Amino acid sequence: MKATITSIQLKGPFQFFALSAKAYDIIKQLKTTNYKDFKKRGVWTKHYTMTLWHSEEELKAFSNSGAHLEAMKKSREIAREIRTITIDAEVLPSWREAKKLLEKAKVMKF
Repeated sequence: MKATITSIQLKGPFQFFALSAKAYDIIKQLKTTNYKDFKKRGVWTKHYTMTLWHSEEELKAFSNSGAHLEAMKKSREIAREIRTITIDAEVLPSWREAKKLLEKAKVMKF
């Protein structure tokens, strides 16, 4: 199985509203898939998600389509930085471990 861990640092607190609108559509899309587990958390300008997938193919099909793809295309409008890492895992890690893994993640800065 594959787990994807993502953090997003918003440009400012007012981008939270745009993030929330996009997140609503992404979660709606996620619920139509065969994902195994999902967690999210965030405050103010720093937000995190973790998603567990049965296969890399399912993960890629989700991330490269629908609301998720549209949000990624517009991410530079609201984000200062996005970090993402995909690991092999049977369960989602703790938030402490996830944040540590993000230190080694792919980084996109805007």
